[in-house]
Amino acid sequence: MKDREASEGGQAGRRTYGQTEDYILIIATTTKSRKRKSDKAASRRVGAAEEAMNRVPLQQPQSCGSWELKERLGTGGFGNVTRWQNKDTEEQIAIKQCRQELSERSKERWCLEIQIMKRLDHVNVVAAREVPEGMQRMVATNDLPLLAMEYCQGGDLRKYLNLFENCCGMREGSVLILLRDISLALTYLHKKRIIHRDLKPENIVLQQGEKRLIHKIIDLGYAKELDQSSLCTSFVGTLQYLAPELIERQKYTVTVDYWSFGTLVVECIIGYRPFLPTWQPVPWHNKLMHKQNDDIVVYEDLSGEVRFSKHLPQPNHLNSLLLEKMERWLQLMLKWSPKERGKNHKAKPSDCFSQLEIILQLKLVHVLNMMSAKILSYSVSDDETVADLQLRIEKDTDIPAANQELLLEAGLALEPNGLATQCAIDYTELDGRRTDSPLVFLFDRSSCSYEPQFTPRTLPENIRFVQADPCHLLAYSPLRRTCSQAWHTIRSLKEDWQRLQQGQKAAIMSLLRHNSSLSKQKNEMVSMHQRLMAKLDFFTTSLHIDMDKYQEQTATGIGIISQKRHVDRL
Repeated sequence: MKDREASEGGQAGRRTYGQTEDYILIIATTTKSRKRKSDKAASRRVGAAEEAMNRVPLQQPQSCGSWELKERLGTGGFGNVTRWQNKDTEEQIAIKQCRQELSERSKERWCLEIQIMKRLDHVNVVAAREVPEGMQRMVATNDLPLLAMEYCQGGDLRKYLNLFENCCGMREGSVLILLRDISLALTYLHKKRIIHRDLKPENIVLQQGEKRLIHKIIDLGYAKELDQSSLCTSFVGTLQYLAPELIERQKYTVTVDYWSFGTLVVECIIGYRPFLPTWQPVPWHNKLMHKQNDDIVVYEDLSGEVRFSKHLPQPNHLNSLLLEKMERWLQLMLKWSPKERGKNHKAKPSDCFSQLEIILQLKLVHVLNMMSAKILSYSVSDDETVADLQLRIEKDTDIPAANQELLLEAGLALEPNGLATQCAIDYTELDGRRTDSPLVFLFDRSSCSYEPQFTPRTLPENIRFVQADPCHLLAYSPLRRTCSQAWHTIRSLKEDWQRLQQGQKAAIMSLLRHNSSLSKQKNEMVSMHQRLMAKLDFFTTSLHIDMDKYQEQTATGIGIISQKRHVDRL
């Protein structure tokens, strides 16, 4: 079916583009002429290419003064990037070297990239370094200058996305941190009148900061020209990060980065590219032209039919509150028309970053209902109290605020007059890659025993399909996604159990704390009782002595005289 659509897409492409008909013909011809090999063979080729890429070429100098060549980090349209380390200071830098075969236009872009890098100063843009003395003469194979940059040890974002734990998307905290870092970097670049044009996971590197990993944008030059040759030889998927107007070779603005950023964010949330990730460029472009402005995902279902969706597919790691807000924001970023992209109605295109900042400024509180095992997410304001939060929880759970016991992980109870922000998550202080986000555990004081009231998780579409028809053979791509969803579901069930166990531990610690307090109060009461009993015994003894003395005085007449004197005074 896909082959037929590719052929039809090629014909439609020739009808659609009058000015770029030659481009379509070349891609269509190249696409048809390529032999369709299995994905396993492709994976082996990629693995072999990566292994070869990491081997340092023998003809390249292995040292330059106090600097030693350690490894090749990557190879691209410009040339290659290698890692060097100083033997004395252990400082590490990345050296980007331009290949000789570039066109004059690309060489100009290369020199432009070096100029751009040297005048940029932002924590989320990789910083330029001075080329070590003598390295230009020894290492460079041509008269083009070398580019020295800070070395980021965390690798690139593609490497992180390829981890199996991210097969259905990154953790919520990781996504939010990525959004903040890259949005700040793009805002900075756009203010400097710089358009990246090639934003993708391979061009984002990770560096360990004091508290968390920091994302940095690299490859600002984008020297590879978008001509027919480069388009035809690009891997499927690489073009999917490019805005449509770049592929069509039309005039463009900063909104091309909005499309790339939106595509990148969707991939980080759900684990794969949002728009027909396995399709060839021509049918992909022709099909995508029909998407509505608010469509953010286009995919093939298990029957092979193309679906357009305004929502992010499940499973993913975002809470329901954040998911809804991100969908609305992505609808702005992934509009087909560059004039409409990034804005609502008459708003400025750059307002999309202002709207994103509002989302990132949300103070989120995640409450785990121990009765139902469901997580409730709330956005709280700076002046909102725990009592206000309890009223919102009451509406969602039918547990009266007076009966709610809200516990932190350490077993501490939240006081109603305290601020709700004390339990809000601040991802700027946490590494978003931790698997356990801070939770508030909700207990019902009126319930002495907790009967199971858990609602089973909704299984993903692919798993339900396999359950209904286990004998149906799936193609490699949907089969891989089904395996990913199965693994994600099992891990989610395990994490559900771990969270419930964590809530039970919080309850035990709270009970132990209450027991300790009660024991202390009991000891104080026992001590006070003993003191009171001693005073009572002393008073009783004194009273008996006084009564005995009084009886003695009465018998001798002293008591009567005393009474008469008292009456005379009156």
